[in-house]
Amino acid sequence: MTLLHYQPPTTPFLNVLYEDSQLLVVDKAAGILSVPGKRPEHKDSVYTRVQRAHPDIRVVHRLDMATSGILLLAKTKAAQSHLNRQFQNRTTNKKYMARVWGKPPAQQGEIELPLSCDWPNRPRQHMDFFTGKPSTTFYRVIEFDGCCSRVELIPHTGRSHQLRVHMQAIGCPILGDKFYAHSDAFSAAERLLLHAEYLSVSHPQTEQPIAFYSPVPF
Repeated sequence: MTLLHYQPPTTPFLNVLYEDSQLLVVDKAAGILSVPGKRPEHKDSVYTRVQRAHPDIRVVHRLDMATSGILLLAKTKAAQSHLNRQFQNRTTNKKYMARVWGKPPAQQGEIELPLSCDWPNRPRQHMDFFTGKPSTTFYRVIEFDGCCSRVELIPHTGRSHQLRVHMQAIGCPILGDKFYAHSDAFSAAERLLLHAEYLSVSHPQTEQPIAFYSPVPF
């Protein structure tokens, strides 16, 4: 993947929502990589910025560069392993907010469409009914303004670009999506209007539920 003109935002440099001896939660801005890319000019990322103050910080999950919102990192190997199991076993709770083109076919519903990488056009993903991995997204329409809808999205699986492909598949691409939106939907926003608003996990040390919230910036 080539990132043309990669200029990640620097204000704020890093917005920390929560921190303790095990966890660090960042409110990721749109336009910055979660982890560094392979090329030297793509080194700047949330991970490398956090690493300046916490050299032993560990990745737990990622958000697309264009997506904003809650990004969770671990401070110890044990915490990382504990959290990784939760993501793998799908015991975390995640909620995203998005603005999409048009109005979904129902006020709420589930999208179940298998996905795989579109290798000739990677990092794009596409529907694949032969070798694709099962993928499920719950959606709920919050409001419709006559042109676009604000929707709540809850992924029950964690495939790459899942929310973006699923919304495109029902005719409601996310505004500002350079990979999956048609020209009108793409030009309707200056950025991808997808935000990781809420995440809850079991704390790796106390085993108690802990939740994080990031206000939607659009």
